[in-house]
Amino acid sequence: MEFFMKAIICGSLAYDNIMSFHDRFRNHILPDKIHMLNVSFMVPAMRREFGGCAGNISYNLALLDDIPLPVGTVGKDFAPYREWLTSFDIDNRHVITLDDCFTAQAFITTDIDDNQITAFHPGAMSHAHRNNLTQIELGKIGIVSPDGKEGMVEHARQFAELGTPFIFDPGQGMPMFNGEELRALIAQSNWVTVNDYEWQLMQNRTGWTEADVLRNADALIVTLGSLGSVIHTFNRTYEIPPAKVSGISDPTGCGDAYRAGLLHGLLHGMDWEITGRIAGLMGAIKIESPGTQNHRFTAQEFKARFRETYRISID
Repeated sequence: MEFFMKAIICGSLAYDNIMSFHDRFRNHILPDKIHMLNVSFMVPAMRREFGGCAGNISYNLALLDDIPLPVGTVGKDFAPYREWLTSFDIDNRHVITLDDCFTAQAFITTDIDDNQITAFHPGAMSHAHRNNLTQIELGKIGIVSPDGKEGMVEHARQFAELGTPFIFDPGQGMPMFNGEELRALIAQSNWVTVNDYEWQLMQNRTGWTEADVLRNADALIVTLGSLGSVIHTFNRTYEIPPAKVSGISDPTGCGDAYRAGLLHGLLHGMDWEITGRIAGLMGAIKIESPGTQNHRFTAQEFKARFRETYRISID
């Protein structure tokens, strides 16, 4: 594929350590003793998954036969993840290893009622700003997804200065920014994507309406979970129906898969009707598999499922 089809993916790369507690948390936490909480949970089942927004988006783009260029900072324990990316021919030369840090990671314990207790260590992610986009070969498009705060601010500014169109995807990073900071990030971006909860939070923080966002960006994409998504543009609103799924295994990473679909459509100059459906189908395929990078398909298999799902061809 040609150079100009690369997508620069700024965001986190992380390990997700997922543990299963075969009981209920409530059976081991005394409500009148939470001021002196000291509990231990035996977790006989544990798995470690490759994750982080930049890693997940890059993985999904690679499945679509695009060329992702992840940009991020990782720790001294990143070697297995790097080997994984390389096995999918994902160019990770701009994933910088910091020898005095651990890679960002989440420690997630889930009980039998699907309640979760999560601890997150940002580690090397906090140094994402060390990657300077002006020193990286340009791609056709970019995305600023959740990462270290300074890194997100710097990368948005650098994309804007370089004239590289990009998606602003605040995601779980939304609470790090005040209204003024979010307004500046939106104004620098070409497209903004959030889920419905994040959109409410964004409105509360910025004081901006949909119309305000569209005075600064070309599109506002809001995902609605099982209800599909809505793409707002200056001239029209597109209601994207949900894609059918064979079963729900794990919603973790569905948002990143959706964003990879957006990037794919934008990379190839597709209209919003098709782009939104590609993104929706990517999320549906992901939800059928556990973890964030365990689903598999070829580009031809994806096109066939797209035709079957929407009765539209993207050949």
